[in-house]
Amino acid sequence: MKFQIASALALLLSPTADAFVPRHFQARSSQSTTARDATVTRLPDSAVEIDIDVPGEATKAAYDKVCTELSKSIHIPGFRKGSRIPPQVLEQRMSANGGRNALKVQAINELLAQLVESALKEESLDPIGQPSLKIPAEDLADSYKPGEDLTLPVRCDVWPDVKWETDAGDKPYVGITGKYTRKPFNEEKLNKALDDLKERYATTQPVDDQEYALQMGDACNVNMVGYMATADGEKGDPLPNAASGDNVEVVLGPGRYMEGLVEGLVGAKVGETRQVSVSFPDKLRDKTLAGKQAIFDVEVLKASSRSVPDLTDEFAAKVRAGLTADSLMEELKKAIDQEDAKEYAGARNKAIGEGLAKVMNVEVPDTLVTGQAREKFAAMMADMRDGGVSDDEIKKQINPENFNKYKEIVKDDIIRDFKISIATDEIARLEGVSVPDYQIEEQMEAIRKDAAENKEEFDEAAIRPKVEATLTRNAVMDWLADNSNLEVEYKEEEDFDENLMQKLADEALEREQKVTASSEVVDVEVETESAPPIVEAAAESEPEPVELPTPEPAEEPAAAEESTEVVAEESTDAVAEESTESAEPEEDKAEKYAQMEVGDRAFEILKDLGMVGKKDS
Repeated sequence: MKFQIASALALLLSPTADAFVPRHFQARSSQSTTARDATVTRLPDSAVEIDIDVPGEATKAAYDKVCTELSKSIHIPGFRKGSRIPPQVLEQRMSANGGRNALKVQAINELLAQLVESALKEESLDPIGQPSLKIPAEDLADSYKPGEDLTLPVRCDVWPDVKWETDAGDKPYVGITGKYTRKPFNEEKLNKALDDLKERYATTQPVDDQEYALQMGDACNVNMVGYMATADGEKGDPLPNAASGDNVEVVLGPGRYMEGLVEGLVGAKVGETRQVSVSFPDKLRDKTLAGKQAIFDVEVLKASSRSVPDLTDEFAAKVRAGLTADSLMEELKKAIDQEDAKEYAGARNKAIGEGLAKVMNVEVPDTLVTGQAREKFAAMMADMRDGGVSDDEIKKQINPENFNKYKEIVKDDIIRDFKISIATDEIARLEGVSVPDYQIEEQMEAIRKDAAENKEEFDEAAIRPKVEATLTRNAVMDWLADNSNLEVEYKEEEDFDENLMQKLADEALEREQKVTASSEVVDVEVETESAPPIVEAAAESEPEPVELPTPEPAEEPAAAEESTEVVAEESTDAVAEESTESAEPEEDKAEKYAQMEVGDRAFEILKDLGMVGKKDS
């Protein structure tokens, strides 16, 4: 039996280890065996070749370990299970089952797993993915003799280093140039924020004149009794108590309450009862009233004039000690601009990334490219399955040829994203950019809650490094923006033609359906950011005033997909097992898949199709 992954497909779809997670966030192995000597040769694309000289005592120890472990699980007539079985007997039994040199092959793999890491550490290198022997283990086993010295020729990808352009100065990433487009500053939003802030500090003065008629800007206290309006505009059934009230304060201002209430009270006097027709907002939380017409009997109990302060230094000091009118306006402008800028963070970061690419160079190992392409490919297959594509059709699409085509399509994007990520990690180290623990915990709690609501597994040890890395990179992008010379083009957005967009969407869908029906080639998945949830308007209550800016946690990482370690080689126990795998009982597959994360779901789908999980014999 060969010590390798069952098929080309299983190898194709096996997960990669720790891609895009910085080295200082990754878990490290403490297992190591000392080699006598190792020669490391650097290769292009961040790869190395290592010739590891293994002393005789290490080759014997590895072989003995394999024999001991196999003796615990294998059954050979004449020997009790678990007793020590001579190596030659084990070799004969494995050879009879087609596993010639199987014990030596496994011993070589044991040495490989133990020695490569220590050899790389001597050179201050970090391995990526699984090292491979330049000579197949089955061939190397022919010359393997336990107790004698052995040389292991190994090739391995390693974590690349950032190389900065030396002619760009000591800190070439400072003063990056570039250009991006965004909307102009929103003066209307600034005025609204200022008005809301001043409204919070408005003062009232009771009006004693019983003949005073209420005006816009005044306040009054009223008793309200509501009724549903009939089709002919008459009073119908009484409204729920929650829709009526006694001694309710009403501020006469536009857009504060249900349509018609304020307008119906303008001109009213204390002691007067008015019948006011209103329309409840369509987005009212109480769906029984949303969009409905109603009639209120409103009795005016008290009238007050309101005085809204002007923007002065005295007013600013009331908002916060030390503020002036000018500094208050600057803070409001900055808060509004930063809020609007979030919409264009992607365009800004793209410009920064393009600027970084001009002053740095990174060799990206193929292991990372393949690993990321593999995850995207598996996720696309899972989405196809969720979209109703049949198992047979998915099975046709999953093959090395289609994967290699897909990898070539996404390769440039993967390399660009990785270069930017590793550059920002290096800048974070050099400039001491970090993220407060509370921000990391806030994001972890949000992910934890979401996983619980969707009944998904939550692997904190795997997710936390990704969250920390993502938040740190966002912080570095903000730091680079503050220390850049980016040119911002302020441009009004064009009017949205809904009919035209619908027509284009229909045409695109028609073309896609034709391609799907006629082509066997895997379609390229186009990833888009999820639209933010629509916030339900609290139309029945007075809107909350705009607060001055406070630090907010960074957005949850779009990408928090779980990364798993590469499985090196099958264990001796797996080699020795002579039993066949029993089929899992049938179950509701749709329900099973729905409870899994994307990566796990893709793997389970492929396993159910019989395309992974089998072993060569």
